[in-house]
Amino acid sequence: MTIEERVPPQAMRHADTDAELRACWPVMQQLRPHLRDADDFVARVHRMRADGYRLLAAWQGNEVQALGGYRLQENLVYGRFLYLDDLVTRDTARGQHWGARMLQHVIGLAEHAGCAQFVLDTGVANAGAQRFYAREGLANRAIGFSRSLPHQAAA
Repeated sequence: MTIEERVPPQAMRHADTDAELRACWPVMQQLRPHLRDADDFVARVHRMRADGYRLLAAWQGNEVQALGGYRLQENLVYGRFLYLDDLVTRDTARGQHWGARMLQHVIGLAEHAGCAQFVLDTGVANAGAQRFYAREGLANRAIGFSRSLPHQAAA
């Protein structure tokens, strides 16, 4: 059985309303445990929308199985590109190809938008995610650097 047969395309839709975002919270919390609660998550998504952030969810009935948070951007390095901020599958749904289907769907969105590149980051220590991305045909083409700054309260 192919991934497409296991996860029909109609199961993918953006989480646009506050109720849909709240339905996404238990899955996003697995990836982003530093977020305080569903209210904090919803407020951050609303702020991030100003920069074009969209949250795509794979739904099975009313339950979210996987999430892909992304934004379309342009810079001098990549030209027009889609940056995948967040990719996570519900822990109880791992191994059912939800993550692969989500990744392929988001890459399709990038192609449809005329992007020259699809870009994401993952932690250096996250070997499982690195193996997953390599299996899905992504190449490690950059090394990222960051620095934590003094904590500022969110606006």
